[in-house]
Formats: sequence, C-alpha cells, structure tokens
Amino acid sequence: MLGRVGPDRLDLTEAHRFPNTPVRLPDGLRWDVLALFQGVLDGLREAARSGGVASIGVDTWAVDYGLLDADGALLGQPYHYRDSRTDGAAARVWARVGPEELYRTTGLQHLPFNTVFQLASAAGSAHLGAACTLLLVPDLLVHWLTGSIGAEETNASTTGLLDARTGAWSKDLLGRLSIDAGLLPPLRAPGDPAGTLLPHVAAYTGLDALTPVTTVASHDTASAVVAVPATEPDFAYISCGTWSLAGLELDAPVLSEASRAANFTNERGIDGTVRYLRNIMGMWLLEECRRTWERQGLPTHLSTLLADAARATPFAAVVDPDAPEFLAPGDMPGRLREYCRRTGQPAPESQGAVVRCILESLALAHRRTLRQAAELAGRDITHVHLVGGGSRNDLLCRLTADATGLPVVAGPAEATALGNVLVQARAAGLVGDPPAMRGLVAATQHLRHYSPQGDTAAWDAAAARLDTAGPDTVPRSS
Repeated sequence: MLGRVGPDRLDLTEAHRFPNTPVRLPDGLRWDVLALFQGVLDGLREAARSGGVASIGVDTWAVDYGLLDADGALLGQPYHYRDSRTDGAAARVWARVGPEELYRTTGLQHLPFNTVFQLASAAGSAHLGAACTLLLVPDLLVHWLTGSIGAEETNASTTGLLDARTGAWSKDLLGRLSIDAGLLPPLRAPGDPAGTLLPHVAAYTGLDALTPVTTVASHDTASAVVAVPATEPDFAYISCGTWSLAGLELDAPVLSEASRAANFTNERGIDGTVRYLRNIMGMWLLEECRRTWERQGLPTHLSTLLADAARATPFAAVVDPDAPEFLAPGDMPGRLREYCRRTGQPAPESQGAVVRCILESLALAHRRTLRQAAELAGRDITHVHLVGGGSRNDLLCRLTADATGLPVVAGPAEATALGNVLVQARAAGLVGDPPAMRGLVAATQHLRHYSPQGDTAAWDAAAARLDTAGPDTVPRSS
C-alpha cells in the first residue's frame, strides 16, 4: 500500500497484491515466508514506479517467528500458528510457571499458539538448538530489507515473554522456562528508525538505497488501533478481520485475577498505551465456510451470501466463535452444524442460515467482550468503532450495534495500513500526536454510522443460550 499524507490528506493506493498461502509440509503447517518477501519486493518496485518513497513500514500478524543461525540464515520456514504442534505445550509451561503467575507477569490472554507455547513445543529440537536469533515475522522482513536486528514492542507484547508492567523482556520468565535470552533482540518502539535498504534490495526495487525503513506498530491490530477515528473519549474498538479484536485503549495494564479469568489480554500500543482486548474468532469462520463451499461447487459471492443471511430466521442458532473446534482449517459449515446439534439447537442447513448464525454469534461475542472489558477496567463505553475488513459488512455492523446497544461507527476498512502510514508520517514530522492522527482519519475517511435498533430481549435470550454452552478456555492451576 502506498500512503500519502498531508495537513488535510490521508489516502492509500494499492501498489501490489499477492497471495499468502500456507504450505503443509510433513512436519506441519508453515508460512511460505520466502514467497511473502518476494511479494514485498515486487510491491516496493511497483511503489517506486509511482514516484519517490519517503519511508517504508512493515506490519503483519503476531506470535509467529523465524529462527536464524549464527550466519544469519533462516532455519526453515516459520510455523503457522494454526499448526497442531502446540497441542499440550501449555501444560509444560504451566508446570514451571503457573497460569496465574504467567498472567501477572505478561498480562497475556491464553491462546494455545502464543509464542511462549510455540517455543515450549520446539524445546529440544535441532532447529531451536541451532538458533541464535528469533525474529517475529515483521522483524524478519525488516531484517531482510535492511540487515538490522530488532524486536518491535507491540508485537513483542504478544509473545508471552514480555513483562506487561516494564515493557521489557522478562528475564525471570525466560530463565524459569529455559529460554535463551540471547535469542531475543533489543526492543524497538514505533517511530524508531530500523535502517535503510540493503544494496541488492535497492537495486531490485529501484528505490534509493537511503530510503528509511521506519519501525511502525508492527502487530497489525496495534496499527489498526492507531487509525481508529475516535474524536471523543469513552470509546471501544473492534478490529475485525480474520480475528475480531475487541477492547479498550488504556494507560496501564489490568492484571487482576478477574481479568485473567475472563481471558483478556494486555498488549502494547503506541506511546506506552495498552490494548486491553480479547481475541475473538472473527471473519475466519465465514471465509473458511466460503472455501468449503467453493470446493463443493456452491455459490460463494459475499453479497449474495449476506443478502441470504439478512432474510434468514434471526437467532435460529448461535455458537461461541472461540470454541476450539473452530480454530483449524477444514469443513467449517459441518463443524458449525455439529456444535449446534451438540448444544440442542437446530443445525443451520442453508448457506444463508449458516452465515446468519456466524454474524449473530460474532455480534454476541462483541457484546460480551466489550461489556466485560468495561467492567474489568472500570471504564464507561459510549460508542464503538469497528475498523478493518469487517467494517464493510453492513449486516455485521448493524447486528453489532443492535447487540451492544451502542452506536457503531464503521470504518476505515484499511485501518491497519493507515495506522502503519501514520506512524511513519509522524516520524517524518508530517502529523502530530495520536489525537491528531485520529482526527486526520476521521476527517478524510468514509465512515458509516449505525444506531442500535430491534428487540433487546431477543439478544438477551440468545446470550443466555451461549452462557450455558460455552467452553471453559481459561487455564487454572491444579
């Protein structure tokens, strides 16, 4: 994405689009990070053809990493967080550091694929034994662009290895888990310089070799939160894409036992802020259904599916999007139906009914998460900003307003890219502090507004159904 920023200007142009297709190898599901880096290089070459490039910033998803040997060579393609190798790894970590203490240190929501559990699953392996440096995926791409080594702090905060209070790597935790502290690079903050382009990168892309690579909020959700167009306090946000990340922006972490029991996370944002949120299995459910239907030769056009969902019977069946059976790729419609049967609900048969079930379930998850966040943090919420690709989904936005009983402002859809660009622009002196960044987003981007409507009792009844069927995903010490 090519961004242009000025006093009254903030716009994006897509420079290049390329697939991100994981590869299943005999030893597990891997990211094809070499193909991704080639896509980055091709995109930079396209951007160079449009004129001068003042800065480059890289963001990706969280938790996954590449390992480098003593010569700086990559030791195999990075594992995908949906790979099953972490099954049982959490128990090995908790045997050394109990889940309560782990949360008090890191403030991190329990997810079975957190980096700390990935490292536990790799303990004793040849590739971890040969590793000298661990780089999260965006840091790996920055390294290949510049040759520099560093760990950006918003993404580092998702590893389960960072102290939530100090913002530094937890030496105590690393020692007790027998993780070599030397694997972890020095931390960088959004806005810090990361280096300039390596000669062969400059030659291939046609960019000036002195083009700076700027550290941005490299966790995509952290970048998305930068671009939340909030101009008033007491807002909540939902960054909705493959995952729905719903929560609040705070000045300090919430590390209480109640917060841990509710499975909330304290991840770092820019300027020392805390993204207090919960991961919800988001549009992954719908996209995986579409992949299944495509293989079956059924219609997959999103507008048609959403129109059918709008006509489907409301609240016929709802699911907990975070049920563990929904994590892995595969036959998602079949798994949704089986969940409904297991919980005594009618299984959705038509495509429209399946999509309705997914969207109402996500809206209920948004409602539950935001209410819990407000209670645990002692904050009021007056309105919700829904950003990311899900903001284009009119039905989901409307259902979220109805479920939460709060006004919803939808957009921008490309919040992550905008937040990335804004941090670079601030480093270059083109924009001011976060309120100024958000004001620029609000003034320049197309936003849609939804007011809550409909029968609140129906939402309460659907929520009560889930309260009796949801899985217990929060670990407790024995």
